[in-house]
Amino acid sequence: MASPTPYRVLARKYRPTDFTGLIGQEALVRTLSNAFATGRIAHAFMLTGVRGVGKTTTARIIARALNCIGADGKGTAPTIQPCGVCEPCVSISESRNVDVQEMDAASRTGIDDIREIIEGVRYAPVAARYKVYIIDEVHMLSKQAFNGLLKTLEEPPPHVKFVFATTEIRKVPVTVLSRCQRFDLRRIDSAELAAYLRTLADKEDVKIEDGALALIARAAEGSARDSLSLLDQAIAHGEGDTISAETVRAMLGLADRGRVLDIFEKLMGGNIAEALADLQGLYDAGADPLAVMQDLLETTHFLTRIKVAPAAQGFFDGGSGEAKRAADLAAKLSVASLTRAWQILLKGLFEVRDATRPISACEMALIRLAYAAELPPTDKLVKDLLDGGGVPRAPSSPPPPAGRGGSGSAQQGDAPPSGTRAQARVGEGAVATRTVPQSQPESAPTASIRTLEDIVALAAANNAPILRVALENYVHLVSLEAGRIEFRPHARAPRSLAGDLQQKLKDWTGERWSVSIANSGGAPTLAEQKQAAKTARFESVAQEPMVRAVLDRFPGAEIVAVRDTATPEIAAPMPDKDEE
Repeated sequence: MASPTPYRVLARKYRPTDFTGLIGQEALVRTLSNAFATGRIAHAFMLTGVRGVGKTTTARIIARALNCIGADGKGTAPTIQPCGVCEPCVSISESRNVDVQEMDAASRTGIDDIREIIEGVRYAPVAARYKVYIIDEVHMLSKQAFNGLLKTLEEPPPHVKFVFATTEIRKVPVTVLSRCQRFDLRRIDSAELAAYLRTLADKEDVKIEDGALALIARAAEGSARDSLSLLDQAIAHGEGDTISAETVRAMLGLADRGRVLDIFEKLMGGNIAEALADLQGLYDAGADPLAVMQDLLETTHFLTRIKVAPAAQGFFDGGSGEAKRAADLAAKLSVASLTRAWQILLKGLFEVRDATRPISACEMALIRLAYAAELPPTDKLVKDLLDGGGVPRAPSSPPPPAGRGGSGSAQQGDAPPSGTRAQARVGEGAVATRTVPQSQPESAPTASIRTLEDIVALAAANNAPILRVALENYVHLVSLEAGRIEFRPHARAPRSLAGDLQQKLKDWTGERWSVSIANSGGAPTLAEQKQAAKTARFESVAQEPMVRAVLDRFPGAEIVAVRDTATPEIAAPMPDKDEE
């Protein structure tokens, strides 16, 4: 009794054997067809793309096209349409052709493996027209292996062709890429992939709903191999009955789109308890919390696209009832609330992914979204404050100096510098700004050395950065006169600071300086003075009526920068909290 034929999975059974069966790669097929028709066939091809889009399949088709001799055995030139019945075509498809060698670079990464190829290219093919070397996952080769291949790859013998495949094109050295003809295999469109699955289901005599095929195509993310593997699983899961969308959804652990839309609508309406109950229902039915978060993000993205492009297609099918509900919901929401929901859900997605109990993290993210949805837009709050809102406006001109205004006049030394802008981070990344008055600085004298700042500037002008840093951070100035300076060094000051300063001052001024060290006293260092001034500036800005109102209205908000209004905001990056 003959043994039964072993089962072959759909991904192997329906692997394309020529370019007519390769779906979703029209640009590649057109380019190769023209190249074969005109005889302009490159000596090396680089195929790149995500998993399962047909890189290895394309490499094998190219090998057959190069070596096919036709059904009658009289072919003398490569053809874009290999017959599939001649000896070279059959032996290549069965992986037994001695002139077509496949190498997995993930397991053979070293220079010794490349030496075998270099030695083999010198000999003519045994039974085929060309010797074809197919190297899969070529980015896994070592640096030495790549370097050893360069010369042969640049000028191979006329009977040798190379076909490389990789999912990480950025890891391939540019010296290799420049010697190859590159083809980027794109992801297969979900609609095209679903149509392809329908033809295969009909060939297999499998009854499956179009909705189920659409779910499989979407879950495959553009990969033909993944879609065939999922279809195999769905056929086994269906147990001979008609495979429904609910069956596939349960198999994949997906949430129903209509129920996801219900959850999102309830969250944006502030109905937290009902939204959490729906989430628990999905979880009890087998939905993965991470999949729920992904679907909520897809819903948010779809609603936002509808706001800016009403005819946009995406997560919901255009003719479905969910699509109409989504359009009605989008009309009620603002772009600001949708973008805020996107940020909260995106952060929640990573929390759910990394949590030890994903359902709890998912619930917390939804609660956060529901409470944030009840808040009015941040820009509206700030506008209300600017338009009045019970907060007095700051004067448009600098306040009068002390003694010239009323009893409520600010002291001149307490006002922040003129032309500065206070920024407070509020809400989800919003920034409230307020211009505050600032007095004009006096010009600093430069004719002689009168202050420690003058010495620091002299060190900077004479390219002495080490001394400049020491002067700013480790010198407590006691006295400074012409030709004489006394200071108390900081505990972390270099021991040679006094001698170095004395020698540098003599070199820079041409005069002898007396530098002495005190054991006590001295003013704060320049760095300490700068930090104290910055702190005082922030405290002064925080007392501005507008800034105070923003800080009170948004608990947890903080001033992160005070900038000159003359400086373009884009040119001044947001400083770190520690630095401010």
